[in-house]
Amino acid sequence: MKMNKIFVACDTVNISKVKEIIKKTQNNKIKVGYKFGLEFLNSKYGRNFLLKLRNKTTFVDLKLHDIPNTCISTIKAIKDLRPDYLTIHISSGLNALKVCKKNSGKTKLTGVTILTSLNNKALKEIGFNKQLEKLVYHQAKLAKKANLDAIVCSPQEVKIVKKVFNKEIITPGIRLSSNNNDQKRVLTPKQAYKNGSDWLVIGRPITKGNIKKNILSLIDHLS
Repeated sequence: MKMNKIFVACDTVNISKVKEIIKKTQNNKIKVGYKFGLEFLNSKYGRNFLLKLRNKTTFVDLKLHDIPNTCISTIKAIKDLRPDYLTIHISSGLNALKVCKKNSGKTKLTGVTILTSLNNKALKEIGFNKQLEKLVYHQAKLAKKANLDAIVCSPQEVKIVKKVFNKEIITPGIRLSSNNNDQKRVLTPKQAYKNGSDWLVIGRPITKGNIKKNILSLIDHLS
């Protein structure tokens, strides 16, 4: 039976807390990797911690969004961290995606579609006239054209992405309850896997409160 896979979002700069998260999420029921963002990488001890972290699946969520040369320079600058996954905004453009993929080595270059904090109203406010689903579909086609290794999208758009992209799909916006916080397009873990997600990104529902109990609740939810 295929094992469910999650990335636990380590959204803190507290190294002791990160160590606690890693220790308390170890289990033999689901595969667990760890997501680290720009805040952690730029923190006092973050980079050194990642440099020493071994035998764990790491997802460095930098969401690169710049001119091609700057994106390439960033990829080269973190190559020593050997991340398994690294994110880039698909809206960086096809040329940036292609040259970054060429320079990403063994790291799986992962294209970010539309952030889960946005909805159609928010997209219209920043100048996008296309409906959200059409934008995601178009971006998935670009990701395929650039030969990216994975895509990040809302669990609600997984089926749309899978129409044109047949590699890994990573989905944030996962909630065990109706408390959505700052995210607009969310689903439960069971719903996300049913839609075809390969990896789920889960932060506060696991890291807030009793971590071991939260992991067990997730496993129970999926059983």
